[in-house]
Amino acid sequence: MQRKSKEIICTLFFTRGVSLRTWDQIGMFDREVALYLRLRDRGVKVDFVTYGDGEDLNYTQRLPGINILCNHLKLPVVLYESLLPLLHFSSFRQSHVFKSNQTLGAMTALRNSRLFRKKFIARSGYLLSVVTEHRHGKDSAEAGRVQELERRIFSSADKAVVTAPAMYLKITQGYNVSPERVTIIPNYVDTDIFCPSSESKDCYKRLCYVGRLEAEKNLVGLLEAIKGLDVELLMVGNGSLAKRLREMAVRDGMAVRFLGNLPNLQLPSILNSSDLFVLPSQYEGHPKTLIEAMACGLPVIGTDVPGIRELIVHLENGYLCGTRPEEIRQAILDVLGDSGQMARMGRNAREFVVMNFALDRVVEMELELLEKLAR
Repeated sequence: MQRKSKEIICTLFFTRGVSLRTWDQIGMFDREVALYLRLRDRGVKVDFVTYGDGEDLNYTQRLPGINILCNHLKLPVVLYESLLPLLHFSSFRQSHVFKSNQTLGAMTALRNSRLFRKKFIARSGYLLSVVTEHRHGKDSAEAGRVQELERRIFSSADKAVVTAPAMYLKITQGYNVSPERVTIIPNYVDTDIFCPSSESKDCYKRLCYVGRLEAEKNLVGLLEAIKGLDVELLMVGNGSLAKRLREMAVRDGMAVRFLGNLPNLQLPSILNSSDLFVLPSQYEGHPKTLIEAMACGLPVIGTDVPGIRELIVHLENGYLCGTRPEEIRQAILDVLGDSGQMARMGRNAREFVVMNFALDRVVEMELELLEKLAR
């Protein structure tokens, strides 16, 4: 029997500019709310502070028991953030713990936690500084500003929560935050939903990619890698490279199907209809789509970069390769050429995720943290 928590109220501040409708439109809704629905079932009261207008209240039926605090007055973002203490005074006063969802928006959560004298959890699923360094350069002014923002947030938090060991090291060593104030709570997957199934597969080999269509995902390299191969590639997601990738696929006569953003609950069927999942990124934080594919027992290929190499043990629960197109191509040929190895890696991948990233396990970690802070 699951233990109930003592009454705790946790107020989650959404990423700046993000609403429940945003989550729904890009297919993230069910994945993102799963943790908080489970915490609700364990006795935690949850408030969502979103940047959506009154339309976010339409999600009340899909979030029974969760209090939605939104920008129903449709105020400009800066004004809305400054007026949050007045708009949601009663809810903020009753809360025990304030929590940010990502770095963008965390300063708003921090300011309100100090104003109302509440504990503050600075949660980060990925380090914004890493993304900024790759886009603008490690010594760029943009990277410097984001590093200073992260330093202020993580140094001020009662607890910093990150999803991967590399992020833990960056915060404790790079920002000199005491290790006792930083904890790793990984991304999760509902292994009852993301699980192997007997989906029928076509006679040709089908590859699958799920994620944003952006430069850091190295998708031009992936398409170059499959050029001339007798495979079909399913691409789930959207982004600034969508048009270029479509044009490239048509020009080179590749069998690529662009499915756009799909609800998270549709992904298990897509994954189970595929033979192989490929994540060719230049860097990652703690990729949810990879652990979802592994949970489905799918053999996976990932590039040997931070965020992926921590999840894949080469030739055990997946296949690691370089980021160059020829390296990705050889990895695809190696994996598809050995059905026995594919089956073994898929089984190991499923077992690895169930042991480390199952939703119930992460719920226990979150609940323990909330109970400590709410004492």
